[in-house]
Amino acid sequence: MNTKSYDRITERIVSLLEQGTVPWHKPWQVTTGLPRNLVTKRPYRGINTFLLMAMGYESPQWLTFRQAIQLGGSVKKGEKSCPVVFWKSMEVTNKTSGEVEKIPFLRLYHVFNSVQCEGLKNVPATDETAFAVAKPAEIVAKMPQPPVIKHGMREAFYSPPDDTVGMPEKKRFATEDGYHAALFHELVHSTGHKKRLKRQSVMDRNGFGSDPYCKEELVAELGSAFLCGHSGIVERTIDNSAAYLKGWLTRLKSDGTLIVYAAAQAQKAADYILGRNMENEVAHE
Repeated sequence: MNTKSYDRITERIVSLLEQGTVPWHKPWQVTTGLPRNLVTKRPYRGINTFLLMAMGYESPQWLTFRQAIQLGGSVKKGEKSCPVVFWKSMEVTNKTSGEVEKIPFLRLYHVFNSVQCEGLKNVPATDETAFAVAKPAEIVAKMPQPPVIKHGMREAFYSPPDDTVGMPEKKRFATEDGYHAALFHELVHSTGHKKRLKRQSVMDRNGFGSDPYCKEELVAELGSAFLCGHSGIVERTIDNSAAYLKGWLTRLKSDGTLIVYAAAQAQKAADYILGRNMENEVAHE
């Protein structure tokens, strides 16, 4: 495991939290789409989405220093890059079986927003259809193998034993966006069920406050943020209190791999709910 890559990303997220910014609560740029590579047009995924959104640029287009050169341009003097990560597969030989196995390996890259560059030529055309958003209710209705959703409950929850999501009535939420953000959160939990993605933090939940529970809560938070972004809604009622920030700071500082792991699992959960088959996709430069 490349711990330096994990450490760099965790340091970045911790720095934002210490400044009072929760990266996964940043408003989404619905009109221009989520962060994507200027050359390949592929969207950035997992933790990269939050890292790049937190930079605050209006343009969603990013590229590496080398890509800027390839387009006949350059990075403006004094501009600072943003780190992003992607997974590569390393082939290693199992000492016991002698079989060749593929092990995921985290790599770190640095990218610049298109407005940080100058002189770019022959820029690939933008596909505007890639920015279409789906209505929240449609996302819920089209989820593959959905859990049972029961309304009229005192609070929102997911129960793994009976594979049921409980929700208060929609009218009890201050906004419709708030209702869907809460529902997305619980649906992300449900993707961990053994008949879906078989996420260990759901199948082996040990109760509130346990390590698996904390990881699973972060997965659900990030997954809900992905789905809110995809559906073009912004949840404005999330608690940004000092206690909330301190809680995540403490956890992230004690586990340098937590945020990268949680974001990767959250991306898989969102992809499942959206009916996307991203088995062969990896985060890219």
